[in-house]
Amino acid sequence: MERPVRVHSRALEPYERTLEAMRAAVSGIRASGIGELWWVQHPPVFTQGQAGRPEHVVAPGAIPVVQSDRGGQVTYHGPGQQILYVLLPIGPWQIAVRDLVEALEHSVISLLARHGVDAAARRDAPGVYVDGAKIASLGLRVRHGVSYHGIALNVDMDLTPFSWIHPCGYADLTVTQWTAQVLGPVHWSTVRAQWLDALIARLQLTVLSE
Repeated sequence: MERPVRVHSRALEPYERTLEAMRAAVSGIRASGIGELWWVQHPPVFTQGQAGRPEHVVAPGAIPVVQSDRGGQVTYHGPGQQILYVLLPIGPWQIAVRDLVEALEHSVISLLARHGVDAAARRDAPGVYVDGAKIASLGLRVRHGVSYHGIALNVDMDLTPFSWIHPCGYADLTVTQWTAQVLGPVHWSTVRAQWLDALIARLQLTVLSE
């Protein structure tokens, strides 16, 4: 089965704008059978998942807390974190949600392995970890057979706001990022290209030209 996708870079934009755009895109993706992958970064924001508990937001300060419709608990997004949102017709494509979660995790694990970093997933807590510290957070929603939201990789950002919440609902969870694990400057285009290659291979996607 062919699984065509288009890739878009939305650069830095407010979380609420991206969330509204994702919700609006679902019906068109379902009708066309063409998925979309969005590269996005957000200004500082805490997002609370559907099952999010308020006690996990300890001291947000001036950073807004936005209610989301993804799975999971609270997390932080900010500049220097690369997010890959996956808007895919997984129902028509016959991709199970668990398989999509594992594909997203594997894509980051594969990316880090190319740069000499040994990372792993946890069945009990979705995401990607390096020596027990979380480097990528994951949350999804499926509506009318179409997935949206995705996975966020900490690359080169201020991690301090993670200490103002219980990341993903875990009070003792430590957080790390690319620049703490990979020596040398960050080449964003390389990170995105290699990450995309890993996900395309895992899900057998076909990227359409614009």
